[in-house]
Amino acid sequence: MRTKVGLWIDHRKAIVVAVTDKGEELGLIISAIEKQARRSPSSHHTGPYEPQQVPADDSRQRAFTGHLNIYYDAVIASIRDAESILILGPGEAKGELKKRLERISLGGRIAGVETVDKMTDRQIAAKVRRHFAE
Repeated sequence: MRTKVGLWIDHRKAIVVAVTDKGEELGLIISAIEKQARRSPSSHHTGPYEPQQVPADDSRQRAFTGHLNIYYDAVIASIRDAESILILGPGEAKGELKKRLERISLGGRIAGVETVDKMTDRQIAAKVRRHFAE
């Protein structure tokens, strides 16, 4: 059975559309990434020590990168068996995913990378069907 996959991805979620001979399947992968620095929940302090309530930039970046690695690994695991992959998305995540796929020798399966804005699940599925119908 030949599987063609299209996915819309950003740093917060990935919507995976798998098109096979039997039909199509829609999947959702949500990342655990928190972009904004948060103060500790017990902190209501607004005095001179307030900056100490926010984690340092380098530790936030390490945590962000760690979450991204777990997230991309989950996305790759869900599309690994695809014969052809179309990557859609608004930001940097699509390029980062493409580089990871190339690093693990799946770059040859990439059918295209397109910059698109936010889309509904139905719009994503329709775009993937149109792309692979051509």
